[in-house]
Amino acid sequence: MRTLHALGAAAAATLLTAAAATAAPGPPPPPRPLISDDAVDKAVARLDQTVADMMRRTGVPGVSVAVVHDDKVIHIKGYGLRRTGESAKVGPDTVFQIASLSKPVSSTVVAGTLTDPAEWDRRATLPGFSLKDPWVTDHVTTADLFSHRSGLPDHAGDLLEDLGYDQEYILDHLRLEPLSPFRASYAYTNFGFTAAAEAVARAKGTSWQKLSADTLFKPAGMTRTSTGFDDFVNAPDHASTHVKNPNGTWSPRFVRDPDAQAPAGGVSSTATDMARWLRLQLAGGTLDGKRIVPADTLARTHLPEIVSQPANAVGTTSFYGLGWNVSYDSAGRLRLSHSGAFDLGANTNVTMLPLEQLGIVVLTNGAPVGLPDAVALDFFDYAEHGKVSTDWLALAASAYATALAPQDASTTDYAHPPSGAKPARDSAAYTGTYDNPYYGKATVTAADDGALTLALGPKPLRFPLTHYDGDTFSFMTAGENAVGRTGVFFADGTLRVEYLDAEHLGTFTQR
Repeated sequence: MRTLHALGAAAAATLLTAAAATAAPGPPPPPRPLISDDAVDKAVARLDQTVADMMRRTGVPGVSVAVVHDDKVIHIKGYGLRRTGESAKVGPDTVFQIASLSKPVSSTVVAGTLTDPAEWDRRATLPGFSLKDPWVTDHVTTADLFSHRSGLPDHAGDLLEDLGYDQEYILDHLRLEPLSPFRASYAYTNFGFTAAAEAVARAKGTSWQKLSADTLFKPAGMTRTSTGFDDFVNAPDHASTHVKNPNGTWSPRFVRDPDAQAPAGGVSSTATDMARWLRLQLAGGTLDGKRIVPADTLARTHLPEIVSQPANAVGTTSFYGLGWNVSYDSAGRLRLSHSGAFDLGANTNVTMLPLEQLGIVVLTNGAPVGLPDAVALDFFDYAEHGKVSTDWLALAASAYATALAPQDASTTDYAHPPSGAKPARDSAAYTGTYDNPYYGKATVTAADDGALTLALGPKPLRFPLTHYDGDTFSFMTAGENAVGRTGVFFADGTLRVEYLDAEHLGTFTQR
């Protein structure tokens, strides 16, 4: 810059013009493959040890891994146990819940129903589904909902699912959720995604389950893949979900039924079937010489639709496509990935470099501690560089711990009432039935000793209330989105549940 300044503006302009004239015209050359077959083979040769080491470090009970390269399955193997305390081993055909890895599978299904990429931009019309802004309702498309840019809040509807409400109820009540700017804000939303998928199935005159089977699973030979919870739990060779105990061991303590959000999180599958799906993805919609999904409607799912993570300190920007996390590396290569996580006991990852015709899928039966992401990151790191540049498990575990920390956790320690806490009133001051347009009915009852219980949801779920201070009580939350102990505040014929109130929808009014 000092040289240009000394030459003066006119001379600098002359030099820059001359440089431009001698530069190669047009855009830079397209990226090219950089990973050799030998490098892939060496990365695959490390997988057994990598998985074993990460299972030892985390205690995750069972893992299944498949690697696809140049339309061939070059590694497929199960590791560990389907269920702790039993002897059955995980194999390539063991069925896992894949959680949000369902999203790119479901976008493949929708792509298979379309004849033109522009059909992704058709309005998503589903009876019983609308958004708070009528204009947005009239304009929201399948692409908007599949890329989480409808304006719905992050994970809108998930708490209704935790309380036991079904898909119909949840989709109907999304109309009460506040909206952020349409197509200008990204917020990950299982039930917005689900509404769009169900709208596609309804337009085809069928169910989402049948559409998925007829469009993708059967034609692709994915014989053990389903979108129904019953199919998963009744499969003889299925992996139970596990959570970590305080002493570091793992137990199958919970069952996660994701049928309400089947397109977004309800798929179950095997390494064998997911390897077939990976081959189809990398081959642009064909499998074993047969066209399953149109190439152009599938390619649309791989394009960025919205920024999901703005540029960080090193200039990397992440995008979300149609059911895919989309990014580009320093060599300009497209990288597609998606993770799946159930706090109640599942964690999965798929990562692909289409230019390299290389992909990996990792399925586990443990709550998210980063193992599947770390296996994939470690594998690609070694394949590309011949060495591992960092401890990917530590990095992934930290990322998950941050991402999954309860956003609505209370800042109040309800286990320790303040000194000089005011006593509660007589239990009759709190008992009764309360209504809420979003969360439905809440009932507060008192036992003979005056102990209060709060009942929420259609079943309902019952939560013993613990007194904290005056008219403030608390209870332990439960379900996929539990946040620990949360507050319940009684005032003037109302009760407000703290963790249900992030979007100011958590106040119930006494009848």
